[in-house]
Amino acid sequence: MTLFIAIAALALTALPAALFLVNLPLFQCLRPSDRRWALGVSRSPSDDAPPEPGVSVLIPARDEASAIGRCIEAALASEKVTVEVIVLDDDSSDSTAEIVAELGQADQRVRLIHGRPLPSGWNGKQHACWQLAAAATYDRLVFLDADVRLTPHALYQLILYQDETGVGLLSAFPHQITGTWLEKWLIPMMHFILLCYLPFSRMRDQPDASLAAGCGQLFLTSRQAYEKAGTHESIKQSRHDGVKLPRAYRASGIKTDVVDGTDLAECRMYRGAAEVIRGALKNATEGIAAPRLIVVFSVLLLGASALPLLALVLAIAEKHSVAIAISGVAILLAHLPRLVAVVRLRQSLLGALCHVPATTVFVLLQWIALANHLAGRQIAWRGRTEGAKHE
Repeated sequence: MTLFIAIAALALTALPAALFLVNLPLFQCLRPSDRRWALGVSRSPSDDAPPEPGVSVLIPARDEASAIGRCIEAALASEKVTVEVIVLDDDSSDSTAEIVAELGQADQRVRLIHGRPLPSGWNGKQHACWQLAAAATYDRLVFLDADVRLTPHALYQLILYQDETGVGLLSAFPHQITGTWLEKWLIPMMHFILLCYLPFSRMRDQPDASLAAGCGQLFLTSRQAYEKAGTHESIKQSRHDGVKLPRAYRASGIKTDVVDGTDLAECRMYRGAAEVIRGALKNATEGIAAPRLIVVFSVLLLGASALPLLALVLAIAEKHSVAIAISGVAILLAHLPRLVAVVRLRQSLLGALCHVPATTVFVLLQWIALANHLAGRQIAWRGRTEGAKHE
């Protein structure tokens, strides 16, 4: 029995580790040294600079006074694009609107609009993004969270990648800044699950909505594709636009893709354990904690993290040398993706070394989220408790 557990642990760790190594080169990291950026500085035969693409950066903001100024200033520093920044103040109780208004007085590229009252059946962020898109000047739309800071080359790199690939919706995963220990444990799980359990080649080759992926912090789309996909109205009840918006595009026959945004943007999503827990609980049942997925992912995630350690303990207790060796390899494979991500994605070494307890806590939070959903309990976020429609 111990040998069987060790072999099972090896299989459950080897498969995601292998897929991670296959996916990592496909998870393209866009840098200004890339050929795309070099092409951007070339000159036409007349030595005139090519026209800069216009892009509307659309930022929904509710009580974002601590971050909104830096977010806007970073977007305004974008190079090789003509940019406008539109911020929708969604009934903030802090000085968000005043900060944006002051920046707008100093730079005419910044525009502040005030959100309309939230209609029944809408999530606040989706309603804000829907209004922002209607107010945008340009056909290229970037939906940007207020806690994201772009690098100067980010927008141009994303536009060039979108033009080269023809995708209707492009999402970048920014570098995730983590401060407290629970942030370091849990925030990297977004990359771990993406790279270890989503086959990128199938995601790009097949239009299946179940293969959709994205990061709600940063989306680039065209107005034509956005309207064909039904705008944010198609996901108006969702709190999980990172998954639901790409699904809506794919359901409309539009290609979507994801790239590594480590060198394009940075974001500190949550601050402290309480925010991490609430953030994990608020939309989990639209992802892994969905009733049809939670058992499968619990087995996959715990089998690829805690099971190898259990197998090693049993093997040592029984002095089963073969099982000890297999369990040891499984433990190494379990930590391999997280350790590689420390270098490639600049993630926390502490989080990588604590992969087993981090995954255990992550899975536990998924089950708590499902229990809350089944009991009709809603998680308040930014002072709102609007629910989400679950499939």
